[in-house]
Amino acid sequence: VQLQASGGGLVQAGGSLRLSCAASGRTFSNYYMGWFRQTPGKEREFVAAVDSSGGSTYYADSVKGRFTISRDNAKLTVSLQMNSLKPEDTAVYCCAASRVLAGVSKFYHYWGQGTEFTVSS
Repeated sequence: VQLQASGGGLVQAGGSLRLSCAASGRTFSNYYMGWFRQTPGKEREFVAAVDSSGGSTYYADSVKGRFTISRDNAKLTVSLQMNSLKPEDTAVYCCAASRVLAGVSKFYHYWGQGTEFTVSS
């Protein structure tokens, strides 16, 4: 499966932004999908994951209650709705596909190019 993230930009603190990840391949619905983020000098950080049906989700504590992951298997997309954004959310965000619902990057075998956004204070 091939993935491409989009939706980055510049947003003020407290604002909202929605990232999207478009997938190709008819096996999209077989995969669990996740979002990760990375800033220079730091390790890749898990953000959120959703199971293959979209019925179960999993979030990092740092985004719980502010971010919502969802997917549309018919449209081959997974989205990340981000509210109450903070400057520390600034990063390059990547979507990834896994065979399991996991919060660790080693379980994700397919990665899309990242999309970057900045939260200004």
